[in-house]
Amino acid sequence: MASFSFGTGNAAKLLRIPLYAAGRIASLLIPRGSRWVFGCGAGIGDGALALWRVASDAGHDTVWLTSSAREDRDAAALGIRTVRKQSLAGWWATARAGVVVITHGFGDVNRYGGAGAFTVQLWHGIPLKRIGLDSPATTQVPPVPGAAVLRRLIRYLYRSSAQRIDVLPAASDRARGRLESAFGLGDDRVVVTGEPRVDVLSTGTVAERRAAASAILGSAGVDIPVGARAILYAPTWRDGAPDPAVPTAAEWVRIIALLERRGAVLLVRSHPMGEGAYAPPLPTERVRMLGAATLADATGALPAIDVLVTDYSSLAYDVGLLAMPVVHLAPDTAEYARSRGFYGRLDEVTGGDEATDWDDVLAQLDALLADEDAYAARASRSAALSARMHAHRDGHNTDRVYRAIRARGVRAPGRAATEGEHP
Repeated sequence: MASFSFGTGNAAKLLRIPLYAAGRIASLLIPRGSRWVFGCGAGIGDGALALWRVASDAGHDTVWLTSSAREDRDAAALGIRTVRKQSLAGWWATARAGVVVITHGFGDVNRYGGAGAFTVQLWHGIPLKRIGLDSPATTQVPPVPGAAVLRRLIRYLYRSSAQRIDVLPAASDRARGRLESAFGLGDDRVVVTGEPRVDVLSTGTVAERRAAASAILGSAGVDIPVGARAILYAPTWRDGAPDPAVPTAAEWVRIIALLERRGAVLLVRSHPMGEGAYAPPLPTERVRMLGAATLADATGALPAIDVLVTDYSSLAYDVGLLAMPVVHLAPDTAEYARSRGFYGRLDEVTGGDEATDWDDVLAQLDALLADEDAYAARASRSAALSARMHAHRDGHNTDRVYRAIRARGVRAPGRAATEGEHP
């Protein structure tokens, strides 16, 4: 079963309306300082960590709001000061912050203290599936009397809260249009700077990136045998529904046979907000779990991967920065298009040869791993897709985001505020 759905999440939001209102009133009364507070729905990582490094190096007072002992440990290992976001201290830190940095939603920090802060929403990938105001999933509520009215209320609240966003980085003009529509924002707030989260994929040489990525996997207890090809399976979130592509026992047998024949290893990356029975039914060293409990942020590990298998994940855009072949496993395209929807046509991303079952996936993987020309052709297609979606590929996206924040009136550390500037 999945660990979160929009329906249950929206029901909880409606019950918390009095707390949101109280928090907003308090935010109007409490003066904001110059501190930057950071939060990330996936843990200590993603674009929030990249921007934290730049802001800290620039001398800003920073703190990370955490939600678990693991996040506390991960932050401590990087020298990041933390406060638990659900505590009174977390609310006070958010209510006093001059700048709030998030990657998923306002719940990345203390959700009742953010009104009035300069808000940077880094998001967490170029959307292929429709998100926010563009997706019917966003306004789902439990099937109760008056559900239609509640959906309209949720939509109003979502649009209203999105207006608090001051800077939302986009990877390209194509991505910017999607984000403007999804959040109901204008192009004065959605800026084409590139995404901080993928700077790690454009920094250093190929060999340096692969060595760093292998070290990240090793620190998570996942070692790729020397000479083995690494395949990453990363299904996207289905809002509470199980992944329809979880392999059957018979499919697992065929998957492992292919991995043995081609000297490959399969890493299974379930979505952080979803769960699934992905473990094979028989012991094997050829399949490793790489879920959020193993590695909170997998982006830095991507250069150690040779082939990506996914459905509708934004990883399909990201791995193109590495010219990585992608095999698309999409067994529920029609249903997903009805319930979620896509930006543009799916075949513009998949090339029209998406697999509908694991037998088709295995046939494509077999060809890629056995034929260098087939591998190169699929890699070239992946790079071309990424080139259309990533306007910047120089490893300096985070620097551009920081400059965009400063250009909108956030003052440098140590300077007194002048009229029109943010703390």
